[in-house]
Amino acid sequence: MRRLDRHYRMESEVPRAVIEPPMIPPFSPAALLGRDRELSELLALVRQAREGRSGTLVVTGGAGIGKTALLDRLAGLVGQGVRVVRMVAAESEMELTCAGLQLLCGPLMSSSDDLPAPEREALESAFGLRGSDAPSPLVLSLAVRDLLTRAAGAGALLCVIDDAQWLDDVSARTIASVARRLSVEKVALVMASRQEDPRFDDLPHLVVEGLADHDARALLRGALAGSIDERVADQLIVESRGNPLALRELPRSLGPSELAGGFALASSIPLESRIEQSLLAQLEPLPAPTRTLLLLAAADPTGDTGLLWRAGAILGIAPENLDLAQQADALVVSGRVSFRHPLIRSAVYRSATPAERRAVHAALADATYEDRDPDRRAWHRASATVAPDEAVAGALVRSADRARARGGVAASAAFLERAAGLTPDPDVRADRMLAAAEAKLDAGAAADALRLLGTTRDLATPLQKALAGRLRARAEYALWRDRSAPRHLLRAAQTLEPHDAQMARDTYMLALTVAIYASRLGEPGATEEIAQAVLAATAGDRSPTAGDLILRGQALLCSEGPAVARSTVRRAITAFQTEPVGPSDLQRMWIGGRAAQDVWDADGLRTLAERQVQVARSTGVLTVLPMALNLLMVVRTFDGDLDEAERICDEIDAMLLITGHPLPPYGRIFIAAYRGRVEEVERRAAELRADAHARGEGYALTVANMAEALVYNGAGRYDEALASARGELPYAHELGHAMRTLLELIEAASRVGEGTLAEEALEQLTRVTPPQGESDWADAFMSLAQAQLREGDEAERLYRRAIELFDRIRVPMLRGRSQLLYGEMLRRQGRRVDAREQLRAAVDVLTACGMTGFADRAQRERNATGEKVRARTATTPDALTEQELNVARLAREGLTNREIGARLFISAHTVDWHLRKVFTKLAIKSRNELHVALPDPH
Repeated sequence: MRRLDRHYRMESEVPRAVIEPPMIPPFSPAALLGRDRELSELLALVRQAREGRSGTLVVTGGAGIGKTALLDRLAGLVGQGVRVVRMVAAESEMELTCAGLQLLCGPLMSSSDDLPAPEREALESAFGLRGSDAPSPLVLSLAVRDLLTRAAGAGALLCVIDDAQWLDDVSARTIASVARRLSVEKVALVMASRQEDPRFDDLPHLVVEGLADHDARALLRGALAGSIDERVADQLIVESRGNPLALRELPRSLGPSELAGGFALASSIPLESRIEQSLLAQLEPLPAPTRTLLLLAAADPTGDTGLLWRAGAILGIAPENLDLAQQADALVVSGRVSFRHPLIRSAVYRSATPAERRAVHAALADATYEDRDPDRRAWHRASATVAPDEAVAGALVRSADRARARGGVAASAAFLERAAGLTPDPDVRADRMLAAAEAKLDAGAAADALRLLGTTRDLATPLQKALAGRLRARAEYALWRDRSAPRHLLRAAQTLEPHDAQMARDTYMLALTVAIYASRLGEPGATEEIAQAVLAATAGDRSPTAGDLILRGQALLCSEGPAVARSTVRRAITAFQTEPVGPSDLQRMWIGGRAAQDVWDADGLRTLAERQVQVARSTGVLTVLPMALNLLMVVRTFDGDLDEAERICDEIDAMLLITGHPLPPYGRIFIAAYRGRVEEVERRAAELRADAHARGEGYALTVANMAEALVYNGAGRYDEALASARGELPYAHELGHAMRTLLELIEAASRVGEGTLAEEALEQLTRVTPPQGESDWADAFMSLAQAQLREGDEAERLYRRAIELFDRIRVPMLRGRSQLLYGEMLRRQGRRVDAREQLRAAVDVLTACGMTGFADRAQRERNATGEKVRARTATTPDALTEQELNVARLAREGLTNREIGARLFISAHTVDWHLRKVFTKLAIKSRNELHVALPDPH
């Protein structure tokens, strides 16, 4: 350890007498100055938990600002009845999936037997205690929350996480999800972080700033053994910016001349580095074996005393060195080994030479039991290895597989990248680097994926080059929404064709999908070019499998139109319904669900959406599940169940917060449009348009236009509806929402006297719908569109046909709109009695669906017929909050508190709390009365 010794000596040339005063005790509660406000807020959080209301605070502030001191003080003041669970995250473990959760939950796992089986299994899978698929992030967060609830017991729980900025991504997102779902579990969750962390952005924050001048001076005086020149004190106050650790530590690194007159005091070194230097200078007098022990402890954040003793024995470190480290006030041993301050850990680790770090990591690897913690052992072994070593690389690859199985894609990428660097064989090394780049991309780190791809320029095989091209196109699209990405993906697919037919077809599908979503903002003609290339590549293909059929069917939709594609797409939908489906089929099935809408197959859409979600849930494919749920949300809006559609959006949002994968809020804007929330739609539409240009995703423009047209038509603002809808007329051939916006265009145009424009829209709609008799959905849609442009008996016949067909295919919201339009026509004709019949039905069905804007419009028309309608009194359910309403509906269906909690991702305690409030508001005493007090709108 001589080099470490030399490094410490070089840190400071100040006389020994200056740096030898006794160290200040570890942030004694009595020494906390100027923190009354912060401590009061933290204690209020604990008091709130005692009273039955959980809460969270993210404490932020720079290194040494006093966060750890506050946490120490808080833990010492909570008193009896409050259990305290603490952990400190470590920078060295950021790449280890669920490492933070394991440190947090490990001491509590004895209570895991009381958890529901899915939750217990999720925890065990996350911690590598069982071999299974990646746990659902929602179930995992629910399991952690319930584990903390059980730890609170009859009292309360204070859960403290220090250095939260070093949490691995899965742990951070899971803990954030838990924080969002805490309600009445009596848990106070406090996280300390050096800087704002986007993973915790939406949680309550407490910012810790520098001490006020008078408190800073008092702390400085207490940190000095003797007097100090007033000008030097002023300069230290200014330079420290009120940072308590700086005020304590910086004076100890100054010599007598500097303390007396401030000579040579100025330094351009950042404050955090200067604090670290001061801390290291105080450790310099320790014997080399003691400093090696400190480095061992810094390299292993688990704080496992047994592991530390075993590793120390390997390095020949005697037990008395732990006593010396404690006496020097560097280490604290209380069940676990920890550092007096997190900065000491980072300072010790960073100051060591690479050889010294390798030595302690090698000892830790040897001391770690492989059967208990193979991933940490592999990581330590890799950190101790410089030259290529297949045994070490192979162990990292196995760790990567385990990490991915537990949902840790980012950790898998880190293991694979390190494995590639230690792989002797060039071809195998290239394969592993490509796998690492793909894992980085799947984890949302497109820039890192491109960086890794930049190291693979000397690829040996054509397959490797093709895979690299595919990954590069995906990464560039993810990072910059590169307009040329679809064509790059096309070339990658064509290059893959001779080497891996299935991968080539998956890449063709990806190229086609990216081109469809880019649409008008992408390169002109890209969609058609890719579709033609797919058709050429699959020419003569008679494969009956769903994946092959949907690839060709989607290409036909893009190049030849629905009339030619209809047969192939419907065969694909049938195959998806009958074939066994696994995780690898989910992306293709999602394309099938989208295509079902374009060929007007309502039953196929419902079946595929429901089956896709079921498969994604059961297999734990988290990357596809949000998209699958989005398709199911569309189905639920067709079903007229906007409450369920909104609940699905809640689930999607919760999942995206945990996984970090982006997905534009298309569902939210459509639900707002159906609900008649004009201002929300306008706000979301503006955001979507800005996002569309930033992401290069023209599909978002279509969504914004259709949502605006829909909500404006509901509000009777036809000029504005026309302005939004007419932008989709040139793109109706793209199908999807552009095609369905034509109905909104026809309604708006016919109301403002734009008959020619309405007829043009009807002509476009006719081109993209099947002939009459092939699809009830298409026939109903066309009947409603035509009825608005016809008169007399013909219009009446068409309206009645639309009402009948929409009822047959179970699309109540369009049945209600058909009855509204029919009733409005009858009223204009002076047939008030007939109009009332249709408008009355329209009000009922549109209200039941939650389509407030259209329901109000129907009510106004009904009033205009002269019918006296009894004033609608505010029903009691209107007083319920959204969450209370969700809980009440599920309780009405007969679900238990635990089942409701699992569905809504809240605890059984929270469900009971909500139900008690529901009973009070509805003036009922039991669940049995919910059927009367809260009738089912359907």
